Amino acid sequence: MQNSIEHYLEATDGAGKLMSHARYLVKLARIFREIAPPHLYQASTLANYKSGVVIIHAHSGAIASKLRQLAPTLTAGFARKGVECTDVQVKVQAPENPEQTLHPSQRPLTTNARGSLEHLRDTLPDDPLRQAIEQLLVRSATTE
Repeated sequence: MQNSIEHYLEATDGAGKLMSHARYLVKLARIFREIAPPHLYQASTLANYKSGVVIIHAHSGAIASKLRQLAPTLTAGFARKGVECTDVQVKVQAPENPEQTLHPSQRPLTTNARGSLEHLRDTLPDDPLRQAIEQLLVRSATTE
């Protein structure tokens, strides 16, 4: 049974093209790691390769800008490593972070901080600052 799955994955009429492309992307990612500055490599991802064009997703606009400036150098670097590369395109694509929560975490106030804020609130006239501090005190968790 295992042979039939492996055969299907390797066959040209099955997922063979997909597997071949995936292997090539892994090879390109290794090369990208070698030729890109470490701080830029860590903040980007090699996304695809189409018709001689390497596509890189930068995690921010600033990183994308730096990578675009390095595109000719990266193109030459890929070519030196034996990749048929005519261009490097950079797109901004923030990485997905499943650990990121939709609601901010609630950080507790120490007893000292709570006391200081309560004292400050009591000394202020009834104005927006006093109301903001009051809201902070109501919403904040306490350490116990």
